[in-house]
Amino acid sequence: MNLKDKKIGVLMGGLSAEREVSLKTGEAIYNALKTRLGYNACRIDAGRDLAEALGREAVQVAFIALHGGAGENGAVQGLLEVMGIPYTGSGVLASALAMDKEFSKRIFTGSGIPVPEGAVLAKADFRPELVRKLAGTAGFPFPWVVKPATEGSSIGVSMVDDGSGIEPALEKAFALSGRVIVERRIRGMEVQVGILGGRVLGSVEVRPSREHGFYSYEAKYAGGKTQYILPPELDARTLGLAHDLGLAAHMALGCRGATRVDLILEDGVKPYVLEVNTIPGMTETSLLPKIARASGLDFPALVEEILKESLTDR
Repeated sequence: MNLKDKKIGVLMGGLSAEREVSLKTGEAIYNALKTRLGYNACRIDAGRDLAEALGREAVQVAFIALHGGAGENGAVQGLLEVMGIPYTGSGVLASALAMDKEFSKRIFTGSGIPVPEGAVLAKADFRPELVRKLAGTAGFPFPWVVKPATEGSSIGVSMVDDGSGIEPALEKAFALSGRVIVERRIRGMEVQVGILGGRVLGSVEVRPSREHGFYSYEAKYAGGKTQYILPPELDARTLGLAHDLGLAAHMALGCRGATRVDLILEDGVKPYVLEVNTIPGMTETSLLPKIARASGLDFPALVEEILKESLTDR
């Protein structure tokens, strides 16, 4: 299939809490495809009329630039499967698993991939006495990370230093998901590994400013709030281990195309996998384009490689 002869629909926006970031990602991808690469591309704002919009625009290949919600959890991928439209990125199952932090951690643990110790709480069980019990029996000391099981971009994430912070952190996370992950907070170097087509592109170390303390939503998308070090300041053995674990996490979930795997290295030595992002951000501050550029792949070339992956057998 000659992709230059096909109508490419860039799916962007959507209905999730990450809509604004998705619009920026989609616009950057659309401009690369249309203006710089000469593809027959169009923008599709993925609302509740997505199926009708795809038919109206006669889209033949979908470039998914959606973050969070239905765009990243396998629902949109399932719609495209039913409609017979090839699409970029991971399939239905891998997308659903990666978006659900509880189940992706189960897969990682079963595959021998190290993850932070943690517990899962259901909203139906959320009551004051449970909070007190959790503080006493979690099995790992403070500080903790509290986060929704099914959100991305660090939305709804809180750092909890002692028992007084548990309840507000849980309320914040439960407002976004029916299940919440409580983990031991690991202090160390944050490293993101870029994967494309089943190979490691490279990695970047992120150093959030002190005002953020961790790679929060604001640190990710507010310019100047984070330092990026490419490659990470690690010895070759440790960097190689981080890359191997990133690729192993990608493969364990059955991911395809481009992903970004988030890790944290305790004391800069021992890596833990936090999550796999099946639709990495593609804004001017996004990490995958930085990693690709350092590997010799500029932004249009990265976009084209991701598009070509849409035609490989699923």
